[in-house]
Amino acid sequence: MNYRELESKVNEWAKNKGILDKGTPLAQSEKTLEEAQEIKDALLSNDRDELIDALGDTLVTIIIQAKMNNLDLLDCLDAAYGVISKRSGDMVDGTFVKH
Repeated sequence: MNYRELESKVNEWAKNKGILDKGTPLAQSEKTLEEAQEIKDALLSNDRDELIDALGDTLVTIIIQAKMNNLDLLDCLDAAYGVISKRSGDMVDGTFVKH
């Protein structure tokens, strides 16, 4: 399946579960934060299967957030890349720090 097909399936699932009709963008942002913490937990425990699950779940929450806000996620990614592609910085203790 390509990205657009998966995105459509995620949004259909969210609609069927009532997330798009009854959820709020703020509540959805909390779900994204919860899933992002699971990424960190999986890394700390060196659990590849949990990392795959957490990354996927995080993407699901972001896809739903975009839909809730009538945004195209690929447009958001393109806009972000347009900014970061021009960014300068240095690696400090394993993290890119922008100037």
